[in-house]
Amino acid sequence: MRDIRDYQVNGHSGARSTDSLASPFNVKKNALTLSSFTIDEIRVLYSQHTEESGQIFENDAVERAWYWSEGQPWLVNALAFEVVVNILKNDFQKNVTAQLIDDAAERLIKNRDTRIESLLERLKEPRVARVMDSVFASSINYIPSNDDDRRYCLDLGLVKLNEKFELRPANAIYREVMGRVITDEIQEVLLKTIPEFNWTDGKSIYMNEILREFQKFWRKGALSFPKHKQNFIASLYDEALYSFILEAFLQRLLNSKSVVSRQFAEGRGAFDIGIIFQKREYIIEVKLKDHQTEDSSLEQLYGYLDTNGENEGWLIIFDRSLDRKWEDKIYWNTVKYNEKIIHVVGC
Repeated sequence: MRDIRDYQVNGHSGARSTDSLASPFNVKKNALTLSSFTIDEIRVLYSQHTEESGQIFENDAVERAWYWSEGQPWLVNALAFEVVVNILKNDFQKNVTAQLIDDAAERLIKNRDTRIESLLERLKEPRVARVMDSVFASSINYIPSNDDDRRYCLDLGLVKLNEKFELRPANAIYREVMGRVITDEIQEVLLKTIPEFNWTDGKSIYMNEILREFQKFWRKGALSFPKHKQNFIASLYDEALYSFILEAFLQRLLNSKSVVSRQFAEGRGAFDIGIIFQKREYIIEVKLKDHQTEDSSLEQLYGYLDTNGENEGWLIIFDRSLDRKWEDKIYWNTVKYNEKIIHVVGC
């Protein structure tokens, strides 16, 4: 969880400084990091259980364990333990399926085991928040590769590098837990006044009506927002905060009757929310007005829509300026971009 170099002399962890480094008399020869398992190593590990008990992990189950954990050793074992012991109650006659692994992942996310809670505590550290804000907001403002806070978050296992050497959450479980803990807090503090209304006809989501309702909520709630801001972890996250508020609004309104997924990685320039309902994905891209032009945002959203085979998307642009009137911030434009319908929603 933490290298000895990051402990202060008095025994309390904190930011490094020249007067808080370990004593030269406390000799540390080197530090070792346990690397993540490969999918083949997960298969070997689970097969050892099969040899001892006869219980089979199906191939799809191993792949789902890899998807959720990306080989993080504690998670690989926790997923298997959750299925074998807590779900199947040590009934070794039943195979471990992909669905059972998914169920186990959801339970780990909701229960937030002590180890996961300890990771979440790190989100409150300013040096972690600085780096994770860039990740959560998919900021184009990179944290330099030689930055000590960046290395610290990598060492903690909160993030890893993608193929473009951008930071992203270390695995799907950490991604979900970190996103949910922040949006849950926002829901409790800020979103108690969301009105109830019929958001679906059972076949599709009235996404336009939902986002128009959000515009009303944001215009009214943004005035009182500063006095609530200090009450939750998200107050440490300047860029990502707006996206988290929208996500929390959607989760609260949809009331867990659809799947709300999220994608964030440093350098993407967008925070993407996907709402899956009745086999359709409603793709929302969130931008801050001072980051990129609307034209480049339309091109980016078009790419997401084309990749996912969807014909309609929503581009939410938050205007953080204090001198612009609300009449200029709140708007709705629907455009046709390369045969795709895109609704540009100003907030």
